[in-house]
Parts: sequence; structure tokens; C-alpha cells
Amino acid sequence: MPVAIPLLRSGLLPSALFFSIGALALGGCKPAPEAITVPVSSWPGYEYVHLAAHSGLGAAQGLDITVTEYPDPQAIVHAYLRAELDLAQLTTVEAVDICSRAPDRCPVVVLVLDESRGGDQLAARLGIDSIAELRGQRVGVTHSTLGPYVLSRALERAGLSLADVQVRNMALAAMPDALAQGKVDAVAFFPPYSDYAARQGKSRPLFDSRAIPGEIFDVLVASPAALEARGPALVRLLRAWQAAHDLARSQPAEARAVMARREGLSPEEFAAAERGLVYFSLREQLPMLAPGGTLARNLEAVQNVQQQLRLVNPGSPLPRVSDGLLREALR
Repeated sequence: MPVAIPLLRSGLLPSALFFSIGALALGGCKPAPEAITVPVSSWPGYEYVHLAAHSGLGAAQGLDITVTEYPDPQAIVHAYLRAELDLAQLTTVEAVDICSRAPDRCPVVVLVLDESRGGDQLAARLGIDSIAELRGQRVGVTHSTLGPYVLSRALERAGLSLADVQVRNMALAAMPDALAQGKVDAVAFFPPYSDYAARQGKSRPLFDSRAIPGEIFDVLVASPAALEARGPALVRLLRAWQAAHDLARSQPAEARAVMARREGLSPEEFAAAERGLVYFSLREQLPMLAPGGTLARNLEAVQNVQQQLRLVNPGSPLPRVSDGLLREALR
């Protein structure tokens, strides 16, 4: 069963308590915590592994969780492709992209981190009031397939396609200022970058992922080699992730403060961003990760859209979905 270690009212655990947790894990006859590294980029749904590490929930599961920060999701994709990572927090769109680029590194989906229902959005500068008005305009997207995917789904609502706009590839961090300064007319992005843009008050959302429910999931993936070699550690990681969600429900203000800080958001902004996400408990994910379940169908649908957009190679393998770790974590 997951073990929840409460945060103090300050929202931070004092170093003495962290030391005590580590000492308990190392003391007596217990083995030393097993080291595991999980990459994270800026996105509220990725913060729960960070919360688990920060609050001692990993140590409670016999894990020494190291959270490595990357500037954006595409940097994580590239690191995974270079075999520098065996675990990654990604969208299903990016997982399908990896399988197209490196079939031998095609990852396995082992956990659903969240579903985006409003988190991903297309925003335009003030003066552009409809998607139809984007025809011929400059639209910034990330250097990954997620930006074009979201943009294409938005454009479809106005009978447009990617060919009808000027796509400008740019880093996520550059999007808020580029939009405010008129360097682009619209961008496809998500929190915290959409929050940074909202602070400037020079843009407005035209479309978000509430319009495409069941299409954008964030998942934890593992390389086939890691799944085979580190199964027990990954089971404990899933339990720590669930414990972090349990902690956030029981002590929302304290947990939110920890997660918002790393995102560069206020707790209120972080809470607003999370309203665009749906989380699923480990037990709720059983039918989602089952053969032919929600995730398997999603991956197939995503690949079909990406092939139509010529963003992935025809005949590429699909990421495998495995519920084995999930079932073991629930035992």
C-alpha cells in the first residue's frame, strides 16, 4: 500500500526530517534505497514525481528518486533517442514520434500521468478573434510533433490545415514574449508557458484540448530494456507516484506550493493550470492500460493523424502498452 508522509504546514520538509527519512531507509537491516532517475520538463502533470522525491515518498518505497530537469519535452525526446534516458514523461504524441525515429527504442507505456482537457491550447495575439483569421498568419510551435498536432486539430475546426498558416518553430520558453512582441500571431503551448503569456495580457486562447477529449495523454514510458531489468523498482515508483497524488489531495495547499515553485508559478496559477488536467488513480488505470484499452486506441489514433500530417514514417511501430507493473503495484 502507498505510504503518505505528510508535509508540514510550511509546505517544505525541514532538512532534519529528510535526514531522518533517509536514515530510516538506510538503517537496520533494510537495503540502501535503489537509485532511479526520472526526467521532468515544465508541465503540471509531471510534477508528482518531483513531489514524491521532495516529500520522502520515494524513500518510503525504498527508492532514491533523482528528478533531472530539461528545458522542454523535445529535449527529453532527444535524450531518450540518444539512450541517455530509459524513463521519460511524455505525451502519447511524442511516444509515437520516438517509435518512428528509432524503432529499436520504441518505448513501453507503463503509467498514465494525466489527460489534457484544456491544458494544451492555441492562443493568438489580441486582434485575432477566430481560428479562421489565422489563415496566412505566423504560428509558433515546438520542435516536436505535439505543437503541429494541436495546431492541426484547431485549424480543422475552421476548415484549415497546416498548409494554410506559416509555421514557425521555436522554443516553448520564447513563445510568451514572441506573442506579446508581435513576432508571431499565434502559438500552440501549455502551462506554465501559457500562464506566462496570460500575465502579459496581450493574447487570448482560441482553442484548447477540451475540444478533443481522449486525444492528449501524458504517460510514463520505459525502454524495453529498462522494463525487463528494473521492473521491481518501477513498481515502487508507481506506488510513490500514487502516494504523491494522495498527499496532494490530503494537503493540497502544501503540496501545491512545492510543485508550483518548480514551475515558476504562484500556487493559484498552478491550481488553475491543473483544472485543465484529469488524473487517474492506479486502480482507475487498469482498463485504460489493458490490451485494446483507452491507451492502445489512443496511440493508434494519434499515429493515424501524424501519418496524415506526414509527421511520422508509414509502417512505424506503435508504443506497446503494458499493465504488468500497474497490476503488481496494486497487489
